[in-house]
Amino acid sequence: MSSPTYIPRRPPFRAEHIGSLLRPKPITNRRLQLDGLDALSIAQDMTLRQLEDVAIVNTVRLQRSLGYHAVTDGEYRRHQFWGTFFPGLEGFTEIRKPPMHIFRLYVPDLAAFSESVVCTGKIRHIGSTYLREWNYLKELLPPEMVPKAKITLPAPEWYHLRYKTGYAYPADVYANDEEYFTDIATVYHFCDTRLTKGLRNDHTAPDPDALLSAYISLYNRILTPRPGGPDLHIGVHLCRGNFAYSRHFSSGGYGQVAPVLFTQLDVDTYYLEYDTPRAGDFSPLAWLPRDKNVVIGLVTSKCGQLEDLEQLKKRVLEAADWVGKQSGQTREEAPKRMGFSPQCGFASHHLGNSLTWEDMVEKLKLVRRLTDDIWPGEP
Repeated sequence: MSSPTYIPRRPPFRAEHIGSLLRPKPITNRRLQLDGLDALSIAQDMTLRQLEDVAIVNTVRLQRSLGYHAVTDGEYRRHQFWGTFFPGLEGFTEIRKPPMHIFRLYVPDLAAFSESVVCTGKIRHIGSTYLREWNYLKELLPPEMVPKAKITLPAPEWYHLRYKTGYAYPADVYANDEEYFTDIATVYHFCDTRLTKGLRNDHTAPDPDALLSAYISLYNRILTPRPGGPDLHIGVHLCRGNFAYSRHFSSGGYGQVAPVLFTQLDVDTYYLEYDTPRAGDFSPLAWLPRDKNVVIGLVTSKCGQLEDLEQLKKRVLEAADWVGKQSGQTREEAPKRMGFSPQCGFASHHLGNSLTWEDMVEKLKLVRRLTDDIWPGEP
């Protein structure tokens, strides 16, 4: 099926989605049958693979037919959005029903975990578990669309933040965070008020501002020099939780982290959630430097109710006023570094959010319709 013709543009595109799409029922049912196995074993199941292959062909066709250019595989090969990255590294071990005393229980998304991955030895890259995902996706695209395709990588601090001091790695393997982060950065080469309050009240934990700086430094170490050169476009999505059946975990605006996060993190684009009041207002966007982009997530992926197109347009322009505030850009200039999307994926967990396939398609159409109105002729 041919896709609409748009003026050429580098990422980010005007119309985007975060990455995950609702899984067809056969995939979900097969994963439920395999529940109890570890992530790497599930990924090797041939019945599941065949179901995924067929579904990915269909979801790529859907995205292209709707006019999307940053095409994904819907994350159909992943149980949750991070997939098998950490279990696939040497030095990490997946455990079921981990003891709760090792966790910082104030980290909002811990309620979603029935298994975890822990560092048990020196961390080493032994072959990417994402490579097959990427190779299959790019074979489904014409050559000119392959550089525009998108894949999700998990946050490098994913299995550091949630563990209490002394439990993120064995003391006889890594003497300190710096050594641990060095190996994490190497393998990548080839903010909620409850959380900050919990960190400040936990006298064994680092100061939250210092921890944010340490994590930004970790990201920048991974991205300098930019893997793949300047053509690799890096975006970061700031998520408040998107668990099965539309469950979220955290609330709070971007204000307390924006001055540091937007100015010091070496990424090209920020994908921000703004679908509900719990995301705060647009004022933190004033911290966005002139050389960075933002994709505003105003359409919710958590329920089927369709947003009003005219109200969405108004909110995009309100956001544009803040994007241009400190940079001196007008309401006409600021949108040149903006895009629009749902606030998060439709299925960060394979069970998906509480909406139907038809609901999801209508929301993707709405995103495309709005961007065509504001940025006519642009992808």
